[in-house]
Amino acid sequence: MQPGPVPDLCPSPGAPALVEDPATLARDPAPAARFVAALGRAGCTGFAGNVTARPMLLRAGGRGWPVMVDGADGRRAGPAYVTNLRSAYARYPLGELGLLPSPAARLAARGMLGLVDLLLRVARVEAAVHLDHWLTATSLHDGWDGTDLPALRALLAARFPDHLIVLRSLDRWSSPALLAAASADGWLLMPARQIWVTEDPARDWRPRNNSANDRRAVKASGLRIEDADTLDDADAQRIAALYAMLYLERHSPLNPAFTPAFFRMMGDIGMARYRLARAADGRIMAATGMIARAGVMTPFMAGYDTGAPRSAALYRIASWMYADWACRHGLAINGSAGAGAFKRLRGARGEIEYLAVHAGHLGPVRRALLTGFARALDRMLTPALARHGW
Repeated sequence: MQPGPVPDLCPSPGAPALVEDPATLARDPAPAARFVAALGRAGCTGFAGNVTARPMLLRAGGRGWPVMVDGADGRRAGPAYVTNLRSAYARYPLGELGLLPSPAARLAARGMLGLVDLLLRVARVEAAVHLDHWLTATSLHDGWDGTDLPALRALLAARFPDHLIVLRSLDRWSSPALLAAASADGWLLMPARQIWVTEDPARDWRPRNNSANDRRAVKASGLRIEDADTLDDADAQRIAALYAMLYLERHSPLNPAFTPAFFRMMGDIGMARYRLARAADGRIMAATGMIARAGVMTPFMAGYDTGAPRSAALYRIASWMYADWACRHGLAINGSAGAGAFKRLRGARGEIEYLAVHAGHLGPVRRALLTGFARALDRMLTPALARHGW
């Protein structure tokens, strides 16, 4: 039997409760409630075309977390890797095989990923509840220390007994207490990727010669740099197009397919800020979207016109815009994954990011498969991430 509507009444003040009632959400001005309300009104696909999750708000102790439930209500899970573990650990890597140095290595990796995909299908990982998830590749947890994690986990497991519970973007740099709390509560820690972090941009980024060269490229470009708290429809359309050029067309269609409505909504609810690089005719050539929480900033998008010549240095300009913004605001940078050599030259260092999965409430076969998979990842993927800087 599929779960029914979620009640909007807390059993007792401060106790964990799931909310999806539009009227209840409308009375809550917090960004998390406004985010869930927006997704609930239009459906997740209205904001990310390849995400089919059911959005809810989890409240406890005066705080709220967005929750995305995939594989519920008979819906097929969308393919975006941010809510689909099969995409994250099997399908997305399959699309990256061209980066391997030889046909033999690619053939071996293809076979291994086929086995991984089979294991994940048997474990039914697409039935998942994602806690504190904003649909972006990096979820900043706003200083949450995880003290209440066991109570939240128990509520979610009782409400969705056939779903694994997922907590993304944990690392020892920005969320050590939450990572430790998940481990103590029996969550499986799966290495996900290597992210690139900069503790103090004024010290580690600004004095670098490569950063100075990027600054000179901005000046030489003739582009006008603008800061924007919110977006109008035209700018949201252009930013979505720039995002699609880079993330979906050049990289992978398994990235979340954000729509113009997503970029506009994230500004409207006060969750995101934008920097835009405009040509003389007003056309946006590069854009960055930034989320800052508890002293850490992450660029959830850094898009540019990929049809422009390489000499236009638009990727460097997009990267400079968010790093300069963080530096001006005294924020550390979680630079997400990718472009490791580029980011190292600008003062970043690598940090392993984990995805935590709670499977203790699932049946023995699924639980054993996920436990074995987590252990294998830790033995093989963690050292490979550190060694190759992926």
